[in-house]
Amino acid sequence: MFSREDLRKLLLPLMLEQLLVVLVGMMDTVMVANCGEASVSGVSLVDSINLLLIQFLSALATGGAVITSQYLGAKEYTSARLASKQLYYVVLLVSLLFSLVCLLIRRQLLSLLFGKIEPAVMDAALIYFLMTALSFPFLAHYNASAALLRAMGKSNCTLSTSIVMNLVNMTGNAITIYGLGMGAGGAGLATLLSRAVACVYITRFLRTKDIPVPYPNLFSYEHRPDLIRKVLYVGLPNGLENSLFQFGKLILIRMIAGFGTASIAANAVGNTLATIQVLPGAAISLGMITVVGQCVGAHRMDEARQYTWRLMRLSYLLMSILNIIILLLNPIVCLPFHLLPETETMARQVIIIHGLGSIFLWPMSFVFPNSLRAAGDVRFTMLVSSLSMIICRVILGYLFSTPLGLGLIGVWLAMQVDWIIRITCFLLRFRSGAWEKKALV
Repeated sequence: MFSREDLRKLLLPLMLEQLLVVLVGMMDTVMVANCGEASVSGVSLVDSINLLLIQFLSALATGGAVITSQYLGAKEYTSARLASKQLYYVVLLVSLLFSLVCLLIRRQLLSLLFGKIEPAVMDAALIYFLMTALSFPFLAHYNASAALLRAMGKSNCTLSTSIVMNLVNMTGNAITIYGLGMGAGGAGLATLLSRAVACVYITRFLRTKDIPVPYPNLFSYEHRPDLIRKVLYVGLPNGLENSLFQFGKLILIRMIAGFGTASIAANAVGNTLATIQVLPGAAISLGMITVVGQCVGAHRMDEARQYTWRLMRLSYLLMSILNIIILLLNPIVCLPFHLLPETETMARQVIIIHGLGSIFLWPMSFVFPNSLRAAGDVRFTMLVSSLSMIICRVILGYLFSTPLGLGLIGVWLAMQVDWIIRITCFLLRFRSGAWEKKALV
């Protein structure tokens, strides 16, 4: 179903898009770092909450992408268009609810999750949380549109939008942080503006005449419970999986917060650089949804298997090359963050641990299960990911970091155990063939 040229046109823009997002995200942290470790820590704490909510919204969008991919593979274009409309209704409603809750109880939420925080860190977190919470509806609309475009193989459109969004964000950061001295609040304002611009910009690609699934007229209300159920069948388990995953990380961040500001900052820098270390795999995992989803929709399961392994080989190759380079450059990669010696030492250790895991474990742990999700086998992936997070990352993370006295490093070592358990379960599931019976179309 997909030629080598088809895969190149799909995956190359996705990789460039992920690279752009990661680099600009790193620049955000570097820019905020100039305002002091309190600002970095405040932004990091809020982003850990935001990521939980954003992952849930992205998962709902992924549900729409899976259904759309399968309908496109089956050449049922009318159903694909109706499903996309239901997706927009769902993500906009959920995002508005998230925004309202975060705006009303953001201080209480920060205190509940992270306990007693230094006043300077709390001030930075509150203003940043305010701005980013306002951006959730814009981001939800963007995620839904981007997921649909990727399902149609139009990843060049999402790349174009990402360029515009990140240019606005970077320019806004430069003006608000450096020019106006707004610190964490400036970073949040730039984020809000960039997401609003991206929301408007990406919609124009869905209004072109030749697109299989155009932007729907949301004001002409069409209620299709059957299609909503299909979107939610994939989106809700995927959303719960991602949210539980991020909630587990929040528990660990609360633990890390007790280790002091140096550990918080080192963890923030480690997470920023970790996104670079997994960049090729993150792009290929998005492509996996489109490719396997369309194969499953066309009931060509042999091709679904073949493309899964083909994309996995590519993921391992690119992840290995990138992480070997980063590990060789480890002595200098932390320099742009202006860290204190203690913080830099911990950050460099985290980079080594995560880099080795990214070479050997990450692709099978995170790219591979997207093949199962694209086929509609979402409940199994949710169960495995959630249990593995609780048992390995949370419980082992606590044991490694506190009783064994490894601190921040113990948390990151427990992560590697989590990946090993996930790989074992997903590989057994794929070989069993049970996922092939989960097609939704």
